[in-house]
Amino acid sequence: MPDLFSGLLVTLEIASVTSIVGVLLGFLAALGVGSRFKVISYATVALVEIGRGTPVIVMLQLVYYGLPQTGLTLESMPAAWVALSLITAAYSSEIIRAALDSVPRSQREAARALGLSRPQVLRDVILAQAARTAAAPLLGFLVQMFQATSLAFALSVPEILSRAYDIGTRTFNYLPVIAAAGVMYAVVCIPLMHLVRRLEKRWAPEDGQRLLVNQRRA
Repeated sequence: MPDLFSGLLVTLEIASVTSIVGVLLGFLAALGVGSRFKVISYATVALVEIGRGTPVIVMLQLVYYGLPQTGLTLESMPAAWVALSLITAAYSSEIIRAALDSVPRSQREAARALGLSRPQVLRDVILAQAARTAAAPLLGFLVQMFQATSLAFALSVPEILSRAYDIGTRTFNYLPVIAAAGVMYAVVCIPLMHLVRRLEKRWAPEDGQRLLVNQRRA
């Protein structure tokens, strides 16, 4: 169990880093897709589609084994951070973009008519509402990416699955140790999925409509 808990800490580290970096990059990508400049918009869309169309294991192998041929060599842990962050950014950008687009254009126009600058409109009008729309699906996707960290086993990252496999190799008793690793994943994921369902119920579409009405009145 100490070895498995050590692997759990590595898994949580990977998930935390890739979630923060990936969502930030995804937000920038969502803004890039909606840019008025066609070059930026088309280039961002191409990068997002490549990221969404590439399997996680392929991205891991590409970063770890492919980048050294360009002169950039990463250790297994940073390689996992980079690969999973890119995948997270590609998918989260679509979630964030849809949430940004869900804010009625009339509210943006009204805010500009009141003299708010573009950064103020984005911060005070659009993001304030889009965050509620994106919270549940974004958290649900990050739970899936937490499970996908097990693929870092292919890069010899000492996460839960790698630790379980090492223990099984030494003891020749794979079933209980891999089952214990599965329980650890479930202990983290199940409460988060319950939180996702609570957010979906609390911030249902009708609640979002009431929020828009209240903000129009304000």
